[in-house]
Amino acid sequence: MQKGLVKVWESKQLPSDWFKRQQVDQKATADLEANVKTILNQVKTEGDKALIEFAQKFDKAQLTAATLKASPEEIKDAYTQVTKEQVAAIEFMKQRVSVFQKQLLANTEVKAFNEGIMVQTVLRPIESVGCYVPGGQAAYPSTVVMTALVAKIAGVPRIVVCSPSDAAGKVNPLVLVASDICGVDEVYKVGGAQAIAALAYGTETIAPVRKIVGPGSKYVTMAKVLVSQDVAIDMPAGPSEVLILADQYADARLIAADMISQAEHGTDSVAALITPSAKLAQEVQDNLFKMAASAPRAEKVVDSLSKYGFIIVCTDIDEAVKLTNQFAAEHLEVMANDAQKLSEKLVAGLILIGPNSPVALSDYASGTNHVLPTGGFAQAFSGLSAIDFMRRVSIVECSREALEKVKAQIKVLTDTENLPNHYRAIEARFQK
Repeated sequence: MQKGLVKVWESKQLPSDWFKRQQVDQKATADLEANVKTILNQVKTEGDKALIEFAQKFDKAQLTAATLKASPEEIKDAYTQVTKEQVAAIEFMKQRVSVFQKQLLANTEVKAFNEGIMVQTVLRPIESVGCYVPGGQAAYPSTVVMTALVAKIAGVPRIVVCSPSDAAGKVNPLVLVASDICGVDEVYKVGGAQAIAALAYGTETIAPVRKIVGPGSKYVTMAKVLVSQDVAIDMPAGPSEVLILADQYADARLIAADMISQAEHGTDSVAALITPSAKLAQEVQDNLFKMAASAPRAEKVVDSLSKYGFIIVCTDIDEAVKLTNQFAAEHLEVMANDAQKLSEKLVAGLILIGPNSPVALSDYASGTNHVLPTGGFAQAFSGLSAIDFMRRVSIVECSREALEKVKAQIKVLTDTENLPNHYRAIEARFQK
């Protein structure tokens, strides 16, 4: 096979660490953790003062305690800085996500009866949630919809958004508009690890929350992991990724386009193909080489693909499925015959079936959530949903007759575990 933009391996020649997203630099990881811990501790100790200093250091913004929070006037003014089409697009996404999440909640509560014992599971919203929305070179109003709106649908009483400001001390207007449309209660001009610290531990201006959700940089991800011993988080998440499982009938041009679309997220994004077809693999390589050079943001795309893009050619589709599940991608596209049947065997954060279901669809229009587990965590974690903003509570009610039927078995078990007072509590119900 001719050389191209991404690495190509035959399955029998795979290096043992092929599925690692990046070579782990232990020193760099240790340095990152140490730096983030310093930020967390400074925010815990100094509160607003630390947030103001970090805003100056990282965002070049001159903020005060009084201007950390976006004011109603700033939110109103944000509408004058965006187009009607952008507002309509946010409303469109809100509608799509709302339909799916409301149906999900409607099918979650359970009530069961078993010989006089009623067991019911109900969902109660978490009291407060902090949503991190990345800033920097791009605006991510979609992240507001995928986090804050879903929390709103779940009934969370207090929803907070943190997003970094620009040098003028302003949060991106699209983020402010999306926050308003989604019913966010508070928006703070705080980014990075310091935002996670403020949400976890609170400052004079920002009250702490019960759970923190949302994607972010490696600093944000590390901060979430470190504060998770004190406050709940959604999931570990790193660089975004797409893996495409395709057979010989797939369209190489579409596969290349989808890999390029993923690569523009950043130079640490992963875009990959696993296929039993050497012919398709070569066609994808050829298309990547031609299309990436002329693509918008070409430099970032080419850098990402050359660093972390790969193609694996397998002996058959069964081996392709095995390797796909070993990787456990954030987004998995399936372009193959019997794609629906294949999907029943697959592990991923989100599975997209067929040639007309690209990642971009799920990011913006399908109603599914694009806050998903990365780095192989799809083997144990799920994408964000309204359920993640709920506490699941079981309610049990038992009649005297039903309790009498099971008390003999309870006695055996309490004796087995040497907990005699457990049984005495049962027996007390039958003594006069």
